[in-house]
Amino acid sequence: MQHFLDINATDPAALRDMIDSARRMKVARAGRPKGTPDDDQPLAGHMVALIFEKPSTRTRVSFDVGVRQMGGQTMVLSGADMQLGHGETIADTARVLSRYVDLIMIRTFEEQTLLEMAEYADVPVINGLTNRTHPCQIMADILTFEEHRGPIAGKKVVWSGDGNNVFASFAHAAGQFGFDLTFTGPPTLDPEQGFVEEARAKGVTVEIVRDPVKAVSGADLVVTDTWVSMHDPQSARERRHNQLRPYQVNEELMRHAKRDALFMHCLPAHRDDEATSAVMDGPHSVIFDEAENRLHAQKAIMRWCLGV
Repeated sequence: MQHFLDINATDPAALRDMIDSARRMKVARAGRPKGTPDDDQPLAGHMVALIFEKPSTRTRVSFDVGVRQMGGQTMVLSGADMQLGHGETIADTARVLSRYVDLIMIRTFEEQTLLEMAEYADVPVINGLTNRTHPCQIMADILTFEEHRGPIAGKKVVWSGDGNNVFASFAHAAGQFGFDLTFTGPPTLDPEQGFVEEARAKGVTVEIVRDPVKAVSGADLVVTDTWVSMHDPQSARERRHNQLRPYQVNEELMRHAKRDALFMHCLPAHRDDEATSAVMDGPHSVIFDEAENRLHAQKAIMRWCLGV
């Protein structure tokens, strides 16, 4: 049984196989109506539970569509449906769900909820997002970069903004895929040092550069994310805006990256906050390819988990 909990917990060769599988499946579907099934139906007869303690657009739709394209069925459950860890322990929920379904994807708040689900489930568990990491998103980002610019190994990726869960998975990916990573943002929003040190221990360069212009110099890819969470109180939102305003990705900042640098944002975006519309809709942007690739990357992850 193979869980997909974090990029750093997955063998690099398996990660590469998933990226290559995702690319093949995407190519095979080119030009086909979205609702048509894949020629290959590896999930036929499989039931997949999609658990959402946190609301979602891309994660919910991409997993649901992916399962259906591969011939499987989904059961979508919200936190209100399940009351994870309240009305019943997470361990007991995992044991029960394992009797009904073949695969569990969970999008939750606390990492411990994910880890406990995986510990007690008798079926594979996929991390659809926690407050700490977001590995499925970064697998889609790697796929997107490589279909536009070739292998990401040895490239320079720059993250501008908050050292959040998406950055954490980028740090995991840097160590596993062999690219260099630069964080630029205010000291109050630095990433966890452990993420940085782990990537460095695997032989890649991970830097923290306060000046965003210096940070993006020579960048092959510039990435940002929303400055605020839907759960942040208004006072926290205002503080974050004040701290992060110098790190907005705009046309002037992108001029300091490589001429063919790509721009990514995992969406949803607050346009003209963390990135300007001119950048998001401009020649560097691949944000909608990135969003589509959640579908293809996650199909490959599910196949790997189930060994099909």
